[in-house]
Amino acid sequence: MSNTIVIIRYRALPEHVDTARQEITALVACVLASEPDCSGITLLQDSADPTGFTLIETWPSREIFLGPHMQQPHIQSFIQAADRFLAGPPDISFWHPVTAA
Repeated sequence: MSNTIVIIRYRALPEHVDTARQEITALVACVLASEPDCSGITLLQDSADPTGFTLIETWPSREIFLGPHMQQPHIQSFIQAADRFLAGPPDISFWHPVTAA
């Protein structure tokens, strides 16, 4: 079974782009350091619109991402603080790699 790729898109409040970048970067570091199920995260910032951030994460399954991962204290803390620097909830989508037939 292949990994699940999770794409998370955030929109920062224009006046809090630096704070959003710092908070998301800190969250990524915490997830990578404390959640062995996560096998990688890439953080991107939109070069045309700096309020846009995208995370590309690799997890064993959608269920692990939505279950144990989302219940972690660092995730819950980020969610509680996010309205200070984000324009709304993230857009989260789930993908799988396509292999040649």
